[in-house]
Amino acid sequence: MRGADLLNKLENIDPAYIEAAAVAPCVKKSNWIKKFAVIAACLVLVISGSYAYAAEVKEYNDAIQFFNNYDLSTENLTRAEIKRVYRDITTKSFTYSKTAEIILNSLSTDKIGGWEIPQDASSPQEIEELWNYKYYNGYSAYFAQDGVRYTYRSEYGLDEYGISVSRDFKGSYFEKYVDDALVWSAFVPEFVILGYDVVSDGHIVYGTTNRLSTLHEYYPWITKIDENGNVLWKQQISDEFNYESVEKVIENADGSYAVMSRKDFDYFCLTQYTEDGKKILSKTTEIGDYGIWDAARLGDGYVVQIGSYIPSEHANIIKVDRKGNVTNFFTYASDDCEYYITDMIEFNGSLYLSAYVVPKFYDEKFQNVVGVGELTRMLSFVFDNYRTEDGFKEVPTEALTSLARESYNAILLKCDPKTGALKEFYSVKGSLGGKLYLNESGGLLWDVESFISVKFSPYTNSYTFFGPCEVFRYAFDRSGELIGQIKTDEITEYRR
Repeated sequence: MRGADLLNKLENIDPAYIEAAAVAPCVKKSNWIKKFAVIAACLVLVISGSYAYAAEVKEYNDAIQFFNNYDLSTENLTRAEIKRVYRDITTKSFTYSKTAEIILNSLSTDKIGGWEIPQDASSPQEIEELWNYKYYNGYSAYFAQDGVRYTYRSEYGLDEYGISVSRDFKGSYFEKYVDDALVWSAFVPEFVILGYDVVSDGHIVYGTTNRLSTLHEYYPWITKIDENGNVLWKQQISDEFNYESVEKVIENADGSYAVMSRKDFDYFCLTQYTEDGKKILSKTTEIGDYGIWDAARLGDGYVVQIGSYIPSEHANIIKVDRKGNVTNFFTYASDDCEYYITDMIEFNGSLYLSAYVVPKFYDEKFQNVVGVGELTRMLSFVFDNYRTEDGFKEVPTEALTSLARESYNAILLKCDPKTGALKEFYSVKGSLGGKLYLNESGGLLWDVESFISVKFSPYTNSYTFFGPCEVFRYAFDRSGELIGQIKTDEITEYRR
């Protein structure tokens, strides 16, 4: 392919999503997968760097980092030429003569590949069936495929009128149900349960003391509850900060537990516990006003998703070693799209991130509204077409569903575990990236949640947009090769 041919292909790039030049499907992949070239990564997918890098890094250092991330060769290029190629790609100008040559050389190495997995929308009959039989009152009729679910609740005293009094905290219950029948209930009197994580032989349940019943103390607790509902041990984590909350618990390979918490909103803390609940170490690091959204084991350390509701800060990841030291930082973003990470896992020597991508959409009506983000395009559609002086007209579900399927794209990123640089990706239009987990044979499973129907409800407290998604499951063998897909019977909720 000559440089002019490549530039002609670049003119057809879709700026709202993954910008790529189509080539013939890779013979190693199934024929129902469309392959895209390395240009996708070069143009839009990843920005990564050292945690210690400042925002004012000089252009040449940025250019060298960019070349390294995407295996672009600097051979026979002067310092000025490296910077010009870097500017030409990142600004999407493609007017510099050497740019096509550099990209073409990278394409021939085929080190970064991308594949789009086609997926048909549900038929009108399937949509009607799902709404009428699998959904009722806006809530899913299914909790899990095997009928098992876990819930937690807190109990408070009553005043003279029989009304619950939050300051009179009695305790919390962690409960297991099978097919809506209570199997066991574990009582925890010390703290309000706020969440839990599954471990190999039970659950680590966490929460905090009830503020109103403890003179405004707000201390985090964890407890281990086994598979039969027995409380094995409890620990108050610390009392060093005015505010601290546990966000994630990860079981280490040796059976110990890494507890990740947020302190006074600006600090990340990692505390290690033995299998029987004894504290080993604790390390606190200031990271700024970021929430801890997810975490996963990576080698002998961890990757932790930190985020905020500020645009372009939904896909930040820090690497943390076993002792709690932050060793690296990388983020996934672009000028045209917002990336939302939903799950992550280490597999076959790489870091895999499940996510979804939403094209950026500006509307001045919502520029000062915090947290709108991915919904801007859908809100603009509703406000521009269905808003009246008295409120809103009924929004056709078909139109809203079509818009959602155009706006959301599930994406699976295969990344270098040290630098975060992209190595490969898969995408599915009209969907959200779901859970990642390993099957019994050691392969990777990726759940993708495909939009079925979306409704608009402006006066509902818990959501504005709501609807069911059907789960498609994609299987990768132990070498990372995509080997199959199935449409499951599982249903998830889209609730924003």
